[in-house]
Amino acid sequence: MDLERKYKFSWDLLGDIQLGRPNLGNNTRLEIYRLMQFAFRDVIEQQCGTHLADEIFFKAGKLAGEAFYNHMLYGVHDFDDFGEFVKCLQQVLKDMGVGIMRIEKADLEAGSFIITVSEDLDCSGLPELDYEVCKYDEGFITALMEKFTGKQFVVREVDCWCTGNRTCRFTADAVN
Repeated sequence: MDLERKYKFSWDLLGDIQLGRPNLGNNTRLEIYRLMQFAFRDVIEQQCGTHLADEIFFKAGKLAGEAFYNHMLYGVHDFDDFGEFVKCLQQVLKDMGVGIMRIEKADLEAGSFIITVSEDLDCSGLPELDYEVCKYDEGFITALMEKFTGKQFVVREVDCWCTGNRTCRFTADAVN
């Protein structure tokens, strides 16, 4: 069944910030972002279950990561210049207040990476919950790695603020 979609994502939905918010601009409080994120997560989990909620957040992160790469990292496409990709990505994520990204390990030949994000937008400062919460980030990082390399990746959060760590740590491994 082909249903007409009302809310199909496009970068244009971010709007013209200067036109729409001439006084407030593009700044808002982190609490408002998290209020929206965790309210969505709770309602989706109630309606669909935890597994599907995690899957939806991962897919949303991947969709956002693809659009982010296409619009914010459009000039960085040469896999031979991984350092330039990382440098550009680090700067954009920091400038936008998303987090402070670092590469702890990079094996370009094997396509294996360990990536950390400190002061993460999604979870830094949250209470300990004994489980990772950054499914959206997993999808976002997956898309960035796939768009840059042209290969499929599996990205998993292995450390999170919510599990007692003070940085979020992700493994990113190319699928052979």
